[in-house]
Amino acid sequence: MKPILELLPLLSRPRQIAIIMHQKPDADAMGSSLALFHYFQLKHHQVAVVSPTSYPDFLKWMPGAKEVIVYESHPEKATQALQNAEIIFCMDFNAFHRARPADEALAQSAGIKVMIDHHLQPEPVFEYGLSDVQASSTAELVYEVIIGWGDKSLINNEIAQCIYAGTMTDTGSFRFAATSARVHRMVADLMDQGLRHEPIHQAIYDNFLENRLRFLGYVLSNRMEIFYEYNAALIAVPASDVRKFNLSSGDTEGLVNYPLSIQGIKLSALMVENHQEIRISLRSKGDFDVNEFARKYFNGGGHLNAAGGRSTDSLEATVARFKKALEENKALLEKPLKNP
Repeated sequence: MKPILELLPLLSRPRQIAIIMHQKPDADAMGSSLALFHYFQLKHHQVAVVSPTSYPDFLKWMPGAKEVIVYESHPEKATQALQNAEIIFCMDFNAFHRARPADEALAQSAGIKVMIDHHLQPEPVFEYGLSDVQASSTAELVYEVIIGWGDKSLINNEIAQCIYAGTMTDTGSFRFAATSARVHRMVADLMDQGLRHEPIHQAIYDNFLENRLRFLGYVLSNRMEIFYEYNAALIAVPASDVRKFNLSSGDTEGLVNYPLSIQGIKLSALMVENHQEIRISLRSKGDFDVNEFARKYFNGGGHLNAAGGRSTDSLEATVARFKKALEENKALLEKPLKNP
């Protein structure tokens, strides 16, 4: 994979560009994609943005969100955008299967594949890219790419809002370990240029329907299981709960973090049964590596303290696998957290 800075000569004239994010996009996937979308429009390229699946309602405020082509709703239009592209930017994922159900259309496109991502162990399927696991978010990397290409002056308010949204959410509102000094310098620079951060926070975190709040209360009371002997917790949400509370995409966002507020808990898992698949989110404190945990037990991956996976087994079987994994990792989970 060639460094992304070497791509600059290919962008010296207007190109047909497609930008694709991972399935079930979060604010970082959407924010980084739309920030790049606005930047390339300012550079007079023809740009299409593709999301493999629908995205949460709380991301619809983002500048350019209405331009996103959702593959599962418009497969022919999305496929055509990928086929027409001379260059395809793959945002916030590092393996084609993370773009299901658009992964085959992506793989079959003749366009140059470019990755911008901050997850571990990228697959060798990209011609150009930027992979930085120390970065807080892909949105942060987009900021650095634009500056690296000499176009800092083009970072307008629309681009800044998208970058900030992606960075804010992937850092847990700037509390996770990945919140480096370079993140704060970037945010300070965006604010110096006129970015207003409080409306973005409100649009993402204070923009849900009543049913989500009632769902949160219900699952924390009825679906959360604490394993103090392993310093771990699990929230397992059956499909019946998804239907009962009429959940939309994004309504379970952040739920996995709640058990980590319990004293001593190092590992938290969220399992959501939907569409004949169990979606798994994993979060941890300290040095417990949920990236390796997800890869070993749940066909997933991610970062040291934040990862995800999936299971095609029943919810009961997946929960049983998780409990067995806790036993196998007991020695690591028993290690006390270090004080500040």
